[in-house]
Amino acid sequence: MSLEVAVAAPFKQRAKERLGEGEFVVALSLDRDWFSPDQAKRLVDVAVGRGLLDAVDGDLVTQFDPDDVVIPEGFTPDESVLREQSTFETALDAIVSAGVEKQRAVAGINERQRTLAVTIEAAAVLYAKEHGAPVERLVADVRDDLARGGGGGDEEGAIGGTETGSDEPPEGA
Repeated sequence: MSLEVAVAAPFKQRAKERLGEGEFVVALSLDRDWFSPDQAKRLVDVAVGRGLLDAVDGDLVTQFDPDDVVIPEGFTPDESVLREQSTFETALDAIVSAGVEKQRAVAGINERQRTLAVTIEAAAVLYAKEHGAPVERLVADVRDDLARGGGGGDEEGAIGGTETGSDEPPEGA
């Protein structure tokens, strides 16, 4: 995953587990010339939101082992890593990382959405929890959304876009 590679690079470069945000931004923007300073700051927000980084006492601390990440020769991250993933996309990534085949996961999520009449996000988090995928940080967001009345599963229809419940992953997934 290029987001994880981009986040790991400054930590590996400096052989540290904790960096100040400014040091992280400089490593990505000036040292590696991968992003502008504003984009590097955006990457911090995305990485924190995805659970890859945590902000502790003004520093950034990885929530994974950067030494386990291989940075391919000539690697340059795509700007798409700066895009915030939806709750559904984040849950689906966690499910696939937990060992469930992507198409099977999408089909299972669609089924949960139809049978429980909940949002696709709620169905994805439920399916993820059932398969041992780490989605704890998403649970509160989904719960808050449901409490605000974001419930019914027919808002957008099942992922796949049809009433027949296509098992195809959504575009870009």
